[in-house]
This record gives sequence, structure tokens and C-alpha cells, in this order.
Amino acid sequence: MRTTPLLPNQFYHLYNRGVDKSPIFFLPENWSYFLRRLRNYSSPSQSTIIAYCLMPNHYHLLVHVNCDNFSQSVMQPFLVSYTKAINKQQDRSGPLFQGPFQARLIKNDSHIIALATYIHLNPVVAGLVFTPESWEYSSYREYIGLRHGTLPHPDIVLNQFFDRDAYRMYTHVSMQIKPPLPKDLFMD
Repeated sequence: MRTTPLLPNQFYHLYNRGVDKSPIFFLPENWSYFLRRLRNYSSPSQSTIIAYCLMPNHYHLLVHVNCDNFSQSVMQPFLVSYTKAINKQQDRSGPLFQGPFQARLIKNDSHIIALATYIHLNPVVAGLVFTPESWEYSSYREYIGLRHGTLPHPDIVLNQFFDRDAYRMYTHVSMQIKPPLPKDLFMD
């Protein structure tokens, strides 16, 4: 359980990884199941998913919180539901994730863009793919118009660019530079 509440009308970077850095996705259908569960537990009155990326042993979400008690009403039941399903499927028991999910408050709009780019470049930096559009389990394809999913709402980021191609170019330039995520990106 989180001891610090997440505040309504704020943007957060939410993330967690598997216990001992172990995988949290075991079969191909686990990835889409995670996203379906996230959608089921996160209604528009509760939150808006801006960007996401699922990695073999962790996840990243950029979320705008729209309600009080977001941790208890959305994230906790969502992650417990996913863990129970994986434990049943894999004939395992115990926690899947390394403690409570982490949440960092985003400071300003430029940091939202930096975070979305960081999230989308995660599989490239990890060496899983050469380009972010090659990774199926992130919102990047929605951002650049290759997929028309309805889970992510990229407008908050895309409105800062001339068009989708400008965001694609920005991401590809960032990929070449590979800047670290700014340390001042989050408030403690």
C-alpha cells in the first residue's frame, strides 16, 4: 500500500518491476491482458493514460489522475488482479511486483514530453528493438499514427508538436542522443 496519496489533476510517472527483477510477462497473451486490465480498472473519471510501455520485467505509465483515492480505487485492484491471474496461470504464489508501485509527480509540461519520450525509448535503450515503432507494447504506435488504439490519450504531448511526424523526428533525434532522464524531472 502507498502511504503518500496521488493527487487529482496531477500527472504522474507510475512504474514497478518484477520481484528480483524477474519477468512480469510470461506468455504473449499476458501483455495484452495487462493492458485490458488497466483499461478495465481505469475509467475516464479516474485517470487518463497519456503514455505507456510494457517491458519484460517492468512497466511505465504516464498518467493524469482524475480522482481521489486513485491508488486504492485503480492501481491496487488492477495490480492485484493481474498478479492473481499470473499466479494462477504460472502455478506460482506470492508477490509478482517488487513492493508498491512507484509514483513520481511530474513538474511541468516540458517534463511530460521528456517522460513520454523516455517511456517510448525504453525498449530501444534496453536493446530489445532498434526503433520505438518496432515495440508492440508501448503507446508509441498511437503517437505516430501506426495504430489507432484508444487506451492512450497522446494529445497532451502531441499538442506540443506541429504534427505526429514532428514527434517521431523528436523521438528519433532523442534516440540518437540518448540523454538520461533529467534528475529534476520529478518532485520527491
